[in-house]
Amino acid sequence: AWVHGDPRKVIYPTDSYGQFCGQKDTPNENKTILFYFNILKCASPIVLINLQCPTTQLCVSKCPDRFATYIDVQASYRYKPDQWNYFKQFCKPGFNNPRKSVAQVLRDEDCPSMIIPSRPFLKRCFPDFSTKNGVLTVANQTTFKDGRGKTRNVTDLREAANGINNVLDARSVGMKIFEDYAISWYWILIGLFIAMVVSLLFLVLLRFTAGVLFWIFIFGVIGIIGYGIWHCYWEYDHLKGIPGSDLTVYDIGFQTDFRVYLQLRQTWLAFMITLCVVEVIIILMLIFLRNRIRIAIALLKEGSRAIGYIMSTLFYPIVTFILIAICISYWAVTAVFLATSGEPVYKVMANQTLCKYANLTCDPETFNTTNVTKLCPGAQCTFAFYGGESLYHKYIFIFQLANAFVFLWLVNFAIALGQCTLAGAFASYYWASRKPADIPLWPLFSSFGRAIRYHTGSLAFGALILAIVQLIRVILEYLDHKLKGTQNSFTRFLLCCLKCCFWCLERFLKFINRNAYIMIAIYGKNFCTSAKDAFFLLMRNVVRVAVLDKVTDFLLFLGKILVAGGVGVLAFFFFTQRIPVFAQEAPALNYYWVPLLTVIIGSYLVAHGFFSVYAMCVDTLFLCFCEDLERNDGSTAKPYFMSASLHRILGKKELSPKKA
Repeated sequence: AWVHGDPRKVIYPTDSYGQFCGQKDTPNENKTILFYFNILKCASPIVLINLQCPTTQLCVSKCPDRFATYIDVQASYRYKPDQWNYFKQFCKPGFNNPRKSVAQVLRDEDCPSMIIPSRPFLKRCFPDFSTKNGVLTVANQTTFKDGRGKTRNVTDLREAANGINNVLDARSVGMKIFEDYAISWYWILIGLFIAMVVSLLFLVLLRFTAGVLFWIFIFGVIGIIGYGIWHCYWEYDHLKGIPGSDLTVYDIGFQTDFRVYLQLRQTWLAFMITLCVVEVIIILMLIFLRNRIRIAIALLKEGSRAIGYIMSTLFYPIVTFILIAICISYWAVTAVFLATSGEPVYKVMANQTLCKYANLTCDPETFNTTNVTKLCPGAQCTFAFYGGESLYHKYIFIFQLANAFVFLWLVNFAIALGQCTLAGAFASYYWASRKPADIPLWPLFSSFGRAIRYHTGSLAFGALILAIVQLIRVILEYLDHKLKGTQNSFTRFLLCCLKCCFWCLERFLKFINRNAYIMIAIYGKNFCTSAKDAFFLLMRNVVRVAVLDKVTDFLLFLGKILVAGGVGVLAFFFFTQRIPVFAQEAPALNYYWVPLLTVIIGSYLVAHGFFSVYAMCVDTLFLCFCEDLERNDGSTAKPYFMSASLHRILGKKELSPKKA
């Protein structure tokens, strides 16, 4: 990729001569936009076959802003030289011969037969479409001259642009979203900072008030959802009797302005029903799991105590984030270089449909010496695409798969390294006879050093197994996308079953790997032995796994929801200017939900980063506890290493005194 790739092929459009538009230190430095001589040809089936519009393409400094045809400009160039001077900038470089016959100019494609008002999109000139009273227009006109004696409808241009109008609508929405980000980014950062402080404060306080805070969390989530139900009902009742509010979402169809949907009673009714279902499910789960929740809270209190002694673990996710960012950057850059590894491929473009040389590859340097131009007058050797026929170019797709596989492997390794490092730090807390006196100095740094020095192979092997399964899932998704239009029901059923099976396999492997890394951190054995030991240890304590581990995961998930929901409610009141103190500070937005969703999702990810450390702590302490029960019996010779509170909660006999 590094030898053959050239990212300029992605950054700059390429004209018919294989030259980049807008590249510095070239004749096209100030010509950054690609102009199509006859965009009507872009509706040809050849576009689908060759992935290239069969018309001359030229680098220009700006797109046309008016209708004009070569015939009209040539007829009036003597007494209207300004029109010719404007038109010729869209002709081939150096062409300045308005006396040349129209037939020869169009045959040799020295100039376009017409120009139409256009605007740049993705550095290419596309017709400047607009809708007036439901009618598609270009510069307020519904027809135009094609420069070949015909008057055509602008809908022909739309077909040639292949739905560019919808893309431009999406671009308009995208620009508004970008504007919202530009004027609200610092408020978004403040929201994320608040989420970080709340998450950190919660984990610190958890050491002292785990039970109280978790019940506050639980009832807080119930309260937030309850407020959401009330607000939805209030909006639903407030819209009663307002004209148009009783329409359905189906009646109004898709709208780019999402505020339209908030004017419908059906929208708020759907929100209210959804929140009611979620509320009922949470309440029922709390009723049936209340005793198990009390046990899980005790285990979390022990975890908070461990984090209190090793506070540096809370910031380790930053290391994992940096490693994953490096992996993503490496994969993305390599993928771009691979995708741009092809050499310029030139093909014969002929105006005559019966030319036998049409679409054949050619060499632009020797093309004029061949007899193609004699047999097919007006034929040209123009740039088609980037590719190649060498062995390397034939296997670029395989190289992309290999690059994706390396990416998955590296990401899984970075995650495994973080899990093993945290597990080693928390295990050193558990197996300390006197806490915190016997906890090693710099436990996190020491655990990281052990993982790098002794366990790199085991972590890489576990990451390899997971990456293989994930790559198979990627391939299955690719096949499913390719075969979506097929009518073969058996094929779709088989693909669906395979996707489901490999999804389950991936989930199982992630669970096994996580616990295998904990065993590696404790004993230092290889991956297979550690995975086997972890699996059978969990199977021997399967009831405790269900009661403690999963209930703990559920409670931590509620914590993430409360942090994201609390910050989200605060952001909602702020961005909708409902907080009187900050009403003047709130920015004027096109879509207030843009920064709001960003704050909510970002807050959830921030909380997830802190809580993932906590979840790893609980999982490590749980496995250590199970191992402690099997290795020791509480006697003087084999004392338990668990804390007295954890020992008392789980109903074991009183601790025997540990050896000093």
